[in-house]
Amino acid sequence: MSEVIVQKVNETAAFLKAQYDRQPQAAIILGSGLGNFVQKIKVEKEVPYTDIPNFPVSTVKGHSGKLIFGELAGKKVVAMSGRFHYYEGYTPQEVVFPIRVLKMLGIQTLLLSNAAGGVNEAFKVGDIMIINDHISFSTPNPLIGKNIEEWGTRFPDMSEPYKNTLSQKQRKLAGKHLYNYMRAFIL
Repeated sequence: MSEVIVQKVNETAAFLKAQYDRQPQAAIILGSGLGNFVQKIKVEKEVPYTDIPNFPVSTVKGHSGKLIFGELAGKKVVAMSGRFHYYEGYTPQEVVFPIRVLKMLGIQTLLLSNAAGGVNEAFKVGDIMIINDHISFSTPNPLIGKNIEEWGTRFPDMSEPYKNTLSQKQRKLAGKHLYNYMRAFIL
């Protein structure tokens, strides 16, 4: 099974490298409500998910379902305009498939956005919050199965699941306009 996954990830990454021959430095996964952020990217190439071999297709309303390659703040970036969810019927392996492809494209910095709820009654719709840890009670862990050495260790260090240096940068910028926040994140 893991050999098939590796083959599919490599096939997808090769396809995308043929579509866009530059090296993106960062990736942004745009969740609900952030689809318009792609207007801030100097778009060089758009690839619909339906054209990408082995790639899931987003079924959530408002997710355009494209990989956007281009430039933001002088840096080469790739943005996923739409993501995939376990609740859509995808397996955990299918949900993380694009992340593995991004890694094979050479991405070292990944910004995940989402519409997260909170128990703090002071939060308002549109507030920016930084997730620094998580516990999943509903989704099976995508690390279950044979370890694929090329992708990393069997048990990654979870003492810092989200890079503290990036979280500190986020805290400094969180009060600013979202565009400037995301732009500075990739610098």
